[in-house]
Amino acid sequence: MRRTTLAAVCLAAAATVGLTACGTESAGSGGSGSARGSSDAGKKKAEPFPGLSGPEIVDKAVKATTDASSLTVQGKVPDEGGTIGLDMAFDTKGQCAGSMAMGGEGSLDLITTASTVYMKYDEKFLRAQGKGEPAAETDAAVDMLADKWVKTSATGADTEEIAEFCDLDVLLADFKDVDSAARRGKTTTVDGTPALTLTERDGKDRHTLYVATEGKPYLLKIVNESAGTPEFLSFGDFDKPVDATPPKGDVMDIDKLAG
Repeated sequence: MRRTTLAAVCLAAAATVGLTACGTESAGSGGSGSARGSSDAGKKKAEPFPGLSGPEIVDKAVKATTDASSLTVQGKVPDEGGTIGLDMAFDTKGQCAGSMAMGGEGSLDLITTASTVYMKYDEKFLRAQGKGEPAAETDAAVDMLADKWVKTSATGADTEEIAEFCDLDVLLADFKDVDSAARRGKTTTVDGTPALTLTERDGKDRHTLYVATEGKPYLLKIVNESAGTPEFLSFGDFDKPVDATPPKGDVMDIDKLAG
């Protein structure tokens, strides 16, 4: 079955943050990477990607994006419990850094180096995870962990999925297996970067892709415009180093606590 570009990215992220489906956001709506119409509409410009069809442009964008040594991902994607917000940087060395807002159930910060995973949870997240557990146990977890950095080995069995999520090559592996039926659209800008819009449909879902028309043809943003929960993913900071500096101050070593 044909896998759209947006579906491929959602499936890649699902391994760690539990995404189950894709919702909506109208083009140019909130969040980082919003698209705007070009202010030079009255000036005739050379057609971007001359002679290339929509699917051929998508192929070029997928290759450029997956060939990047690092990038950032920002956006909102739906989960069973609501909407998950992502603001993460990844590289092909297995490093990542950023935060995830878990759809009304708190948030967590994450930094992963080649050897260590650092995490920080807020109280709301811990209480959401403790639903169904004795109140005393949840309170104890909040007292010990809320808003404090903890660390564990990146090679431990419990962190395998996180380590894979933070490896850009693994994260975007399914992204390369795209059979697009995108159609060319108008030119616009995404955060000041000239871009071409492309649209593709998958059943009732209508996806809009924004591809850079200057420099490498990176995929800048994907939006699902069908009815439902707002959704978009924006990509940027291609090939820029990921700041995976370990947190300063006291960091609880949960491997030592576990014995």
